[in-house]
Amino acid sequence: MGAAQSAVRDARGQTLLDAASAPYRDVSSFAYHFARGKLRGDPVYRAILEFGLLAGCTRVLDLGCGQGLLAAWLIGAQRCYDGGGWPNAWPAPPQPRTIRGIEIMPRELSRVPRGLGDGVDIVQGDIRTTEFGTADAIVILDVLHYLDRDSQAQVLRRVRAALPPGGVLLLRVSDADGGWRFRYTRGVDQILLRLRGHRGGRQHCRTLAEWRKELAVCGFASEIRPMSQGTPFANVLLTATAV
Repeated sequence: MGAAQSAVRDARGQTLLDAASAPYRDVSSFAYHFARGKLRGDPVYRAILEFGLLAGCTRVLDLGCGQGLLAAWLIGAQRCYDGGGWPNAWPAPPQPRTIRGIEIMPRELSRVPRGLGDGVDIVQGDIRTTEFGTADAIVILDVLHYLDRDSQAQVLRRVRAALPPGGVLLLRVSDADGGWRFRYTRGVDQILLRLRGHRGGRQHCRTLAEWRKELAVCGFASEIRPMSQGTPFANVLLTATAV
C-alpha cells in the first residue's frame, strides 16, 4: 500500500486493509491472503476512494465480482471513516445502501464471506443474461475482454439501461495499443484462464479508442484514467457517465 492508504487507520488502530480483508479469515487462508494481496497491490481500489469515484452512489452493482472484494472494500472504508482515522485529503467514502454482485464462477462465489452486511447481495449469474435491476453505479473490472465483441456491446447496452442519466460506470480494460505491457497483461490473463479450467478461452481486447467509441455508441461519455501504477500491466480505468 502507498503511504496515504496505509494512513487510513481508525481509533482502534485498524487499517483499511485489515478491515476489508478481515471477513475472509472465516472463509479460508487462500481467500484471506488473496484479498489482502489484491487490495494492497491493485491501484484501482485506492483510486475509487481517493478520487471519490463512487461519491453519492447509493446502489452499486459489481459485474464479475469474484469473491466480493469491492463490497468488502467499501464496507471496510466506512468502518475506518466512522472510526475517525480517515485521511483529510480524501473525500468521505461512499455510503451505498445496497451493493450487489454478479459472478459466474462457483469457485469464486465459494470464497465470498457471509455477513458482509444487510445491503450486500452477491449471486451466481452470467452478466450477459442476469437481471441487473437499477443502480447508480456499475463497476466492471477486468471482465469484458473475456466476452466476444457482440457480447461486450450487449452488456454495455444493458448497463446503460440499468443506470439513470448521470449514472456512473467504472470500466477497467487493458489497452491493446499498450505495447509490451499489453502483451504481458494478455499473457497473464491466458494463464489465469487455464488455471480456472477455461483451456479454450479467448480474449477479445480493444484499443482505448475502440472502447471509448463503443461506450459512446451505448450512451456514455467517458474519460481515461491510467490504472496500472506500480504494476507491469496495461490497465486503464474508463470513468463513464450515462448521458
